[in-house]
Amino acid sequence: MEEVPHARLEMSLNSVQSVERALDLLENLARTANWTGVSELSAATGLPIGTVHRLLMTLTAREYVVRDNHTRRYALGPAFRALVNSDPRMPNWSEIATPYLRELVEVSGETANLAVMERGRAVYVAQAQPTRMVRMFTELGNRVFMHNTGCGKVLLAYQPAEVITSIIAEAGLPSYTEKTITDPNRLRQELEMVRQHGYASDNGEVEEGVRCLAVPVYGPKGKVVAAMSISGPTSRLSSARTPMLIPHLKRISENLSQTLFASREHTQAN
Repeated sequence: MEEVPHARLEMSLNSVQSVERALDLLENLARTANWTGVSELSAATGLPIGTVHRLLMTLTAREYVVRDNHTRRYALGPAFRALVNSDPRMPNWSEIATPYLRELVEVSGETANLAVMERGRAVYVAQAQPTRMVRMFTELGNRVFMHNTGCGKVLLAYQPAEVITSIIAEAGLPSYTEKTITDPNRLRQELEMVRQHGYASDNGEVEEGVRCLAVPVYGPKGKVVAAMSISGPTSRLSSARTPMLIPHLKRISENLSQTLFASREHTQAN
C-alpha cells in the first residue's frame, strides 16, 4: 500500500475542512430571510471572524454569496440560486425573460428588472440595461424588502392575506426615506390599489430621486410568479410618463406570461 506523504495528507484534510466550513456558511444563509453580518455568521457557525471573512470573499467572488456594500451584510447569490433551480421544471429566468426585458428597455430607455419572491423578500433574477451614462443598477441575486420596492409590492399584493400579515410581522417595515411606507394599514391599502390597477410604483421609497414601475408576471396556473419593472431617475421616469409606460409594461409582461405557459406545456408533453 502506497504511503501518502504527510504534507499532502495535511493539505487534503485542510481542503475538506474549508469545504465543510463554506457549506456551513451557505446553509446558515439559506435558513434566514435577512441579510447577515460576519459577526452573526461567526456566532452561528462557531467559526472565527477572520475565517468567515476569508470564506465569504471566495464565495462572493464566485457569486454564491452577494454583499450589500452599504450595510456590509451578506445573502445567497445567483450562482447558489442557479444550483437550487437546476430542476428542469423551473424556469431559467435569465434565459426566458431577458429578450422581454430588452424590449422594455427599448420602449422606456430605462433599466428593466425581473424579480421573484423568496423567503419574504424580492430577489432580482434577470436584468437588461440601457446604454445611458446615468442608469439604475441592481445586482442579480440582490434581495430587497417587499414594502418599499415596485417589484416587492407586486409580489406581495397577490399573496394570501395571512402571508402578507406574516411577512409584515417578520420583516417589519423599515424606513429608508421619508416616503417609505411604515404603517401596515397604509401598506395594505397600497397593495389593494396594486391589485385594482395591475401595477405598483416606488417613488423614492428606497432612494430619493429614484422611481420604479412594476407589473405582475403570471405562471401557467394564473398565479403571479414574478414581477417585471423599470427603474430610473425621477427626472426621466416622471409621473407624467406613467400612462404611456404602463400599457407597454403590461403588454410585455403578458407576452412573457404566455411564453411561460407555452414552456410549461412543452415540458409536460415531453
